[in-house]
Amino acid sequence: MNEKVIIFDTTLRDGEQSPGASMNAGEKMRLAIQLEKLGVDVLEAGFPAASEGDFEAVAQVAGVVKNIEVAALARTHKDDIDRAWAAIRHAKNPRIHTFIATSDIHMNYKLKMNREQVVKTAFETVKYAKSLTDSIEFSAEDGSRSDRDFLCRVFEAAIEAGATTLNLPDTVGYAIPQEFGDLVKYVMAHTSNIHKAVLSVHCHNDLGLATANTIAAIYAGARQAEVTINGIGERAGNTSLEEVVMALHTRPNFFPVYTNIKTEHIYPTSRLVSMITGIMVQPNKAIVGANAFAHEAGIHQDGMLKNPMTYEIMKPETIGLSTSKLVLGKHSGRHALRSHLKELGYDLSDEELKLVFKKFKELADKKKHVLDEDLEVIVTEGILRTAEVFNLEYLHVSSGTTVKPTATVKLKINEKSFEGSGYGNGPIDATYNVIAKLTGSKSELLRFSVSAISGGTDAQGEVTVRLKENGLIALGRGTDPDIITASAKAYINGLNRLEYLKANPIETSEVI
Repeated sequence: MNEKVIIFDTTLRDGEQSPGASMNAGEKMRLAIQLEKLGVDVLEAGFPAASEGDFEAVAQVAGVVKNIEVAALARTHKDDIDRAWAAIRHAKNPRIHTFIATSDIHMNYKLKMNREQVVKTAFETVKYAKSLTDSIEFSAEDGSRSDRDFLCRVFEAAIEAGATTLNLPDTVGYAIPQEFGDLVKYVMAHTSNIHKAVLSVHCHNDLGLATANTIAAIYAGARQAEVTINGIGERAGNTSLEEVVMALHTRPNFFPVYTNIKTEHIYPTSRLVSMITGIMVQPNKAIVGANAFAHEAGIHQDGMLKNPMTYEIMKPETIGLSTSKLVLGKHSGRHALRSHLKELGYDLSDEELKLVFKKFKELADKKKHVLDEDLEVIVTEGILRTAEVFNLEYLHVSSGTTVKPTATVKLKINEKSFEGSGYGNGPIDATYNVIAKLTGSKSELLRFSVSAISGGTDAQGEVTVRLKENGLIALGRGTDPDIITASAKAYINGLNRLEYLKANPIETSEVI
């Protein structure tokens, strides 16, 4: 009988450590619900000791999801463990995830601890965590660069103390697949009590090998994979959920294992993460990229017409790429909208539907057909961004070859309206100058990019910006049929994310 591979999703924790990819509580809640629908087994909701905002977000997620385990990260400190437990204690299936570094370079230079101290700390922390809940995961940070025998010794101590999952991370993305697979085999063969726990792996993508290392580990016997949607995360990111799951799904003859992932929810989840974080998926990204199922070469197109399997090893429908032909326009009713949103994975309350329907009608008046991508934007911007510090009320721009670009902007700041005007080198520069003045922002614009959500001259423009202020980096995203308005929305969204980061700084000094 095939064995199960547990899918541990850390998009809400490690994924959020992508520079600028902070999520507010409402965004985390929406994503957590989608991840539960996707079928992940464990959802790492955050690092409660990092900030009050992270604590509250983890607690809210723990109170909502019912069918999966909710994990909270904690260093091997009693205060961290207490904070993690306080955040998830009301979860139906809580898990405490604690970690300490085991490589010589980390122990000597970061922890200032010797091996005996690390083993003792790991044992005592896991034992204390076990007194609070049954499901305990222990991670050996920088495990891939640790002495193998010492790694096994730490793992034995953690299991003896009550750990039910052992995580072997490739923290800095240093491992090579064959090497990492051999390490997994060694740990399983030389950790005497390994049969009492599940061995997990958590790989980073610094050499572009995160998925390959994870697959090699599963082949070698690991039975939990720690992943993020779209592979987002610290530095070059983490192992991509969609890549691991679809590799196992597509090659069952090679991997006698299975997962609980409902693959038809992969693409909608990918889109949601991209919209929430503002991190665009590269077109040639495996599985969920825009070009993943595109065929331009003539010989490919000919083969596809004769038999799709000539050049596609999986069907687009398998990952949830919509094949619906339902067209929504300004005459579409509330029932049709609700029905189609459900097909896309959005089960909205009556109040949420009312808000989305209003924005849908406004957009339908501007363009002939409202596409799935448009609906996703409406849901994201209409529901998840309702309680922000800055909101755009009005924008008027004057520009041309013989006119000095000017902008008049009206913002609602903490529920009070403010208006201002100003000039710039172009209409967007003028708009940004006025917004910066009204908000008092000293942020630096690091990146500005524009793309179209769909085809056609009436397509909504999508603008993403990267802002930096006092060492904090935030991504902003905005959409609108008018590209200048989309630019204003993106800038304001980025400023709101900066405000959130100021109030809820993300702990990134120690990562798994």
